[in-house]
Amino acid sequence: MAEKQEVKKSEELRISNTVFDLVILVVVLTFVFMISFFFDVFGFLVTFFQKNPAALNFVDEIIAAFLVLSIGFAVISWRRIRELRRETAERIRLQAKMLEDYETKLAMEKIICQGLHCDIEQYRKLEQEARFKRQEDKGKDKDADINK
Repeated sequence: MAEKQEVKKSEELRISNTVFDLVILVVVLTFVFMISFFFDVFGFLVTFFQKNPAALNFVDEIIAAFLVLSIGFAVISWRRIRELRRETAERIRLQAKMLEDYETKLAMEKIICQGLHCDIEQYRKLEQEARFKRQEDKGKDKDADINK
């Protein structure tokens, strides 16, 4: 029982993958913000579009493509989470079945071992009785030879 409590404590202290991913996302966003602030990336884009107004025609298509891409990633992530939940449930079910099979096998082996121990004890008793009879028979034969 103490081992289970130690495992629970170590699991509580461990950061979940989601929290870890969110921390990484915040760090990356902060990094991108700082780079764009110090290097004035958006100022460069404004200047570029002012010099090339024809390139401005494709901005809405690019934004739409990124929007569709982000929605697609969200759908793919959602489907993957559902698959992972199903796989996890299946693995848990299989592990429980394996554990049950293992416990059944152990119980059967215990019964078989008890039966074998009983058989061995019975064999030893029979063997001792046979030795005792042989010794008695030898003693009777010697008495018979002496009496002759």
